[in-house]
Amino acid sequence: MIERKPLVSLGDLNWDVLAKPDTMLLSGGDTTGRLELSGGGSAANLAVWARRCGYPSTFVGKIGRDRFGELATAELQAEGVETELILSDEHPTGVVLALIDRRGQRAMLTGQGADWELLPAELPEDVLRAAGHLHLTAWSLFRDPPRAAALAAALLSKSSRTGEGNATLSLDPGSFQMIQQMGRENFLKIVDEVPFDLLFPNDDEARAMSGCARSADALSWLRERYPHALVVLKMDADGALIEGPDQPRVSVAATPDTLIDATGAGDAFGGAFLAGWLTHHDAAKAAQLAVEVGGWVVSRFGARPPADAELLARLARFPLESAQTGTSL
Repeated sequence: MIERKPLVSLGDLNWDVLAKPDTMLLSGGDTTGRLELSGGGSAANLAVWARRCGYPSTFVGKIGRDRFGELATAELQAEGVETELILSDEHPTGVVLALIDRRGQRAMLTGQGADWELLPAELPEDVLRAAGHLHLTAWSLFRDPPRAAALAAALLSKSSRTGEGNATLSLDPGSFQMIQQMGRENFLKIVDEVPFDLLFPNDDEARAMSGCARSADALSWLRERYPHALVVLKMDADGALIEGPDQPRVSVAATPDTLIDATGAGDAFGGAFLAGWLTHHDAAKAAQLAVEVGGWVVSRFGARPPADAELLARLARFPLESAQTGTSL
């Protein structure tokens, strides 16, 4: 078996509270609904999905020395994800409330926990230098800390290693609303400091970054701004658009799955795409795997639903060379 250098995902690991009310929430009122608690965080979710698809992955981040942190860590490790965690006595593990409407779309309320406090001096340098790929989300860039740590991690992963080339790096813009709050130009100035090779915006984020109203125009703008990068534009029910230096523009259709809950679908898409792309470097084929996984996720509740026969069947259609599935499969 050929040894594959791990995908390292750095950033947010938190505890998710998913809430889907049966009726509209009214001030002072009460209603029933569906609630679920589980480990979450965009960077952690991506590491889980890369591992579920068969690619070795490691998560690097900071959590509180508390019960939520223990539970979130145990869930990662049960998935076969390696963990490099910094434990904080000063800050609790972050908690995110995801409110899911009747259409399955979600609005997030993010508590700023220990994952927002990662410092450059706390980074596991050996792990980052040995990575084959580093994934960052803009949740590590919106404020400092943890921005300086994320930028330092990017430089460490890109530094030379004896007898090997540099790691590749991907970035997920994270949140169109946070981009708007920070200010488009301020956000772009920070993004320009990240030496990424792949960019994973969703449609709203691409529009927020580019200022363009149409998806195709936003992709063209991103390609002009970042000519060195493969841009993978996630478009929900419209599938994905991809284009890069060596990749002509291609559209990949979404699956016909019924939307139940969009929470974590973009992370699942990104993890699946990277698992495929890092294995065979065929972006179109990787995107086909990614839309299959993303479609499966949106048709279920939560960012990491338990694997079932349908997921296994989808993954079997896109086998990775020498792939080994995680313990959850």
